[in-house]
Amino acid sequence: MDLSTAIKIRINNLIKEKNLTVSKLSTLAGISRSTLCKFLSGKRKIIRLDMIEYICEALNMKLVDFFDDEVFDNINIKD
Repeated sequence: MDLSTAIKIRINNLIKEKNLTVSKLSTLAGISRSTLCKFLSGKRKIIRLDMIEYICEALNMKLVDFFDDEVFDNINIKD
């Protein structure tokens, strides 16, 4: 699995765990709904690290906790 796919899975899992919608998360994080939806749907391949930080802040979690998940255990990093 590539990093982008793992991040999508992690965000979707957090949305479910926190009983949120994509719209609510985008509002809490200060990220446009369309940007978040495009990334989660695969229309946008890359999400900036600062956006992940905004998501973490909105969910009251540290960035290290975001990446401390088994979904990131088998990431294929391309050169």
